[in-house]
Amino acid sequence: MKNAPVVHAEPASELIDARIQSLADWRGDLLASLRSLIRAADATIVEEWKWSTPTWSSHGLICTGETYKQVVKLTFPRGASLPDPARLFNSSLEGKVRRAIDFREGAVVNQSALSRLIQAAVELNKGSAR
Repeated sequence: MKNAPVVHAEPASELIDARIQSLADWRGDLLASLRSLIRAADATIVEEWKWSTPTWSSHGLICTGETYKQVVKLTFPRGASLPDPARLFNSSLEGKVRRAIDFREGAVVNQSALSRLIQAAVELNKGSAR
């Protein structure tokens, strides 16, 4: 399959650690902070490494953590179905299913709103798994 995740011998946590360390600038620090926040949002969240990208799942994929030159991007594959009263989503807004948050250098992360968004993604996945 063209889009099938590649299975790695190394644990996902080690691959994510290596990605963060390879980003010797603000992007590594931000990705590390986002990672901690994601993992703290729900005890059932599992780190994975898919598509050469850090991913977090619970009853299905919650989000991916991509890094680019100008942004660190959290993409929620089912983001259009999530409540976003704090209006965190600022990218991929035209899509019918996914939504993303682009964090630029110096961005202030609304930790409580992002934690609620992650928790809502877990609950959405749980509901779909039934």
